[in-house]
Amino acid sequence: MSFGPSPWRQAHWDARAAGNFICGGAGAGSIVFAGLSGADDATLTSLILTGLALVAVGLTCVWLEIGRPLRAVNVFINPRTSWMSREAFTATLLFPAGLATVAGAPGWRWAAAALALAFVYCQGRMLQAAKGIPAWREPLITPLIVASGLAEGAGLFFFTSPLHGVGTRLSLAIFAALVLGRAVLWLVYRGRLSGVAAPEARAALDRTGRVLSVVGTLIPLGLLAVIAVATVQQAIGLFAAIAGLAAALAGAHLKYTILIRAAFNQGFALAQLPVRGRQP
Repeated sequence: MSFGPSPWRQAHWDARAAGNFICGGAGAGSIVFAGLSGADDATLTSLILTGLALVAVGLTCVWLEIGRPLRAVNVFINPRTSWMSREAFTATLLFPAGLATVAGAPGWRWAAAALALAFVYCQGRMLQAAKGIPAWREPLITPLIVASGLAEGAGLFFFTSPLHGVGTRLSLAIFAALVLGRAVLWLVYRGRLSGVAAPEARAALDRTGRVLSVVGTLIPLGLLAVIAVATVQQAIGLFAAIAGLAAALAGAHLKYTILIRAAFNQGFALAQLPVRGRQP
């Protein structure tokens, strides 16, 4: 059914829109974690450029999703009320800040991290503003999207750790806290949608919840627990890379489900349907 009192899945945002949330969120999370990691010189440059590239890919995806791409400049028109406009403005500031960090300008790594955090926050608020879709308008969607973006960024950081060798016990603990925090937010978020979202949306969310629990939470936390007691450096790097990849892939799957598979609206909220020839 595509029209009527029963919920139906929205068709305005497709996989290209989801690509913005997946790539943009992970890229912004990578920039935030790069700023927190203490990496410098060539390592910081590669991490920042990778994060900016992912954000650019995400923005390109949403640009391709627009019916008339040449009118994309109109997204800057209404920053007073539109979170999409605010995301666009934040992105225009994020790229210069990231490039200034790469150029070695002092203090800009924190400005880039703050703007990246603001970028992923705008993504969460953009979803929450879609009031007709229960899976999007739930207030916990914003912290869930932010937590997932940060967990994905940390995951990508540790996935590439065998290449750059940067990582401390503290950064591993932050990664574990982000993974665990995302799982807790997910459980509360999913519980609040019971009896509110459409049955098809709840089924899609439950399938994704199982993936997030096993691949995105238990596997990374289990591997991080092994790393905590491991002494072989090669094993630590391998386990960290697997944990990071699992956390990042599970986050991407979670966002795709929320954006596409669980994006059912509430239908027409009619307490009483009119019947021809009968008085209400």
